[in-house]
Amino acid sequence: MTREEKAQVISELTDKLNENNHFYITDTSGLTVAEINKFRGMCFNEGIEYKVYKNTLIRKALDALEVDYSDLDDVLKGFSGLMFANENANAPARIIKKFRKQDPEKRPKFKAASIETDIFIGEDHLDALSNLKSKEELIGEVITLLQSPAKNVISALQSGEHQLAGIVKTLSEKED
Repeated sequence: MTREEKAQVISELTDKLNENNHFYITDTSGLTVAEINKFRGMCFNEGIEYKVYKNTLIRKALDALEVDYSDLDDVLKGFSGLMFANENANAPARIIKKFRKQDPEKRPKFKAASIETDIFIGEDHLDALSNLKSKEELIGEVITLLQSPAKNVISALQSGEHQLAGIVKTLSEKED
C-alpha cells in the first residue's frame, strides 16, 4: 500500500469515525471465511458496518479526531475489526453475543467500544453494553413517566364528583 493509499484510508476512516457516534473494536481471528461472511451478514441486517483495518491506520485515524482515544492504544494489537453503529449503541454488542451463541470458542472477541466518546475496554463490559437502551426506548419511558401523574388525576376526576368533593372537604377541614 502506497503512502497516498494509506493517507486516503486514514482520511476515510477518520470521516467514518466522526460520522458514527458508536464504534466497537473486535477480534474475529480464527473464524473461517464462511463464518466471517455470516458475521458480516448479521451486521448488515442490523444496519451495522463491519470492516477490518490495520491497527496503525486505526490509531492514526483516532489521533486525527478531537477526542482523546489514547486509552485504546493497548487494544490495537493483533487482529482488529471495527463495527460502526450510528444510532443504536447496543446493536453491535447484541450481534457479538448472538454470534457467540453459535460459536464453541466464543468468537468474535470484544476488545473495546466507544459510545458517545465514552470508552469501554474488555470483555466484562459486553453484557452491560448489550443491555443499553436505545434513544427511542428511553424517550418512551420518559413519556410514560410523564403521563402517569396526569392519568391518575384524570381517573380521580372520572371516578365521581362525590369522592372529589369529599377530598376537597377533608383538605379544607385540615387547614382549620
